[in-house]
Amino acid sequence: MNNTETNKAPQAVELLRNAGLVLEGGGMRGVFTAGVLDYMLDAGIHLPYGVGVSAGACHGLSYMSHQRERARKSTLDIMYTHKYVGLKFWPKQRSILDLDLLYNRLPRQIYPYDYDTYERNPAIYEIVTTNCLTGEPNYIREKHSEDRILALAKASSSLPFVCPPTEVDGIPMLDGGISDSIPLQRAIDMGHTFNVVVLTRNEGYRSNSNFYRRSAFLYRKYPALRRTLERRREMYNEQISFVEEMERQGKALVIRPQRPLEVSRLCTDTAKMMRLYEEGYNEAKRVFTDFLRN
Repeated sequence: MNNTETNKAPQAVELLRNAGLVLEGGGMRGVFTAGVLDYMLDAGIHLPYGVGVSAGACHGLSYMSHQRERARKSTLDIMYTHKYVGLKFWPKQRSILDLDLLYNRLPRQIYPYDYDTYERNPAIYEIVTTNCLTGEPNYIREKHSEDRILALAKASSSLPFVCPPTEVDGIPMLDGGISDSIPLQRAIDMGHTFNVVVLTRNEGYRSNSNFYRRSAFLYRKYPALRRTLERRREMYNEQISFVEEMERQGKALVIRPQRPLEVSRLCTDTAKMMRLYEEGYNEAKRVFTDFLRN
């Protein structure tokens, strides 16, 4: 951050210097997060701790490696050239996503991930997965093994019912959002009393879906996971309320979409996705500018 910002709001700058970064998932809605993180990189806002879920976990990796636009390209741009969502991938991959593209060819060949910069970054970064055996969230750090980093990103984004579990350290894991959709409490437990929270739903949103509860019976071999799935809606709504309370207390800087969402979890409309990315960038600029000014 430049000297002008420091002179204007030293207290705000100090809060950011020690802040945590909490990234919600949301599938393709995560392009909003990609826009937020690109603004943060442009503004030189580098936080010492981050924790990400699902799409948020993947985009957070690009933020931690200081690769501007990589998050957007890996989600939105690649949709132009590789239609990576669809039932055509089910016969070979047992998934509606092209997992080989997303977690093999893309980070290794198409938009190579900068593992060296990530490893040198002193910030702590945790990826949230859901342990299928316990139904509990796992918060995992990895900066050395390329294969394990990719496995964690894949596991955290393995949507229930439409993607198979991903094994990490011999343990089957699924989307981190099942067990901890917005890991703000984790960031607080890690010692960050002030946090930047990036959401992918509009203000006031509450889930009223029974989808996870109705479909939980599919995981007969994972009873603990079934129980977590059955209370996922209640957990998510409790977490949203907690974020709002921390925001009211001045303990969280929350960045969320302001316009009605056009992008769904599995959206393939790149024009809508680009608008959401741009909104994320502009909203982050507005929120951080106001925060540092006041």
